[in-house]
Amino acid sequence: MTIKLSLESLEVLDAIARKGSFAAAAESLFKVPSALTYTVRKLEEDLGVKLFNRSGHRAILTVAGAELLSEGRHLLNAATELELRVKRVASGIETELAIAVSDLFELTAIYPVLDQFYAQNFGTRLKILREVYGGSWDALTSGRADISLGAPGDGPPGGGYATRPIGTIEFYYAVAAHHPLARMPEPLQNLDIMRYRSVSAADTSRNLAPRTSGILTGQDVLTVPDMQAKLAAQVAGLGVGYLPRNLAEQYTATGQLVIKQVAEPKPEATSFLAWRSKGGKAQQWLLNELQQLTLDALLL
Repeated sequence: MTIKLSLESLEVLDAIARKGSFAAAAESLFKVPSALTYTVRKLEEDLGVKLFNRSGHRAILTVAGAELLSEGRHLLNAATELELRVKRVASGIETELAIAVSDLFELTAIYPVLDQFYAQNFGTRLKILREVYGGSWDALTSGRADISLGAPGDGPPGGGYATRPIGTIEFYYAVAAHHPLARMPEPLQNLDIMRYRSVSAADTSRNLAPRTSGILTGQDVLTVPDMQAKLAAQVAGLGVGYLPRNLAEQYTATGQLVIKQVAEPKPEATSFLAWRSKGGKAQQWLLNELQQLTLDALLL
């Protein structure tokens, strides 16, 4: 039996699904749209199935296309990992490293480390990912990232990674100064909180089950991209919820937020530096430097 699939065709399929159009996908792959159109049509002919519904403005996967992409991404991840492994064995220095950084951390806090890294002349390309909540673990276990800075406690089963605690983050329940909950007696009960909308930063996990925290069953939720958007939404009074202590206190000091005691507070969370166990010299250098950073220096 002749194999009709290629990694290139799977990459094209993945890019179109992520970008929503052939034109945007072509730009991300540094190709012309006609090349992608040809690749998809050839794949559809070879497989005898329709992969995209092209009736609308966006390229929507058919049921068959979605299934092919779902399984195909596993092949792409495996191929990527194989390439990296071969290169690591050959030189002991990675050609590329991806670092996932929690949205609770300030990206600029690691820039001095990156500056020192480039001074070592490893020749390794770096990629910084912004991950929310469980997405920090998902990026690591799926192979999207080699290092995860700020992965929350309770890592996923399966191993293949090592961890080191950075510190413990305390969360305060915060509401806008003009929000109705700001005037209610403490501690706030769940029945009181449920009457008002919560703001949640969307977990960026792709393979692991997305996590949520601090949302009550039946409570209306406004979902935003990350912690900075969540903070802004709460300051605007669009909803309520937990914020890291440093952020809550900072905006309480300006009078924009009010910290409220709740009957069932959210427990503290341990933040971890985590990394894929099999790394090369460049990864080891980065880990040694990142371990020197304190939680206070990293937090937004």
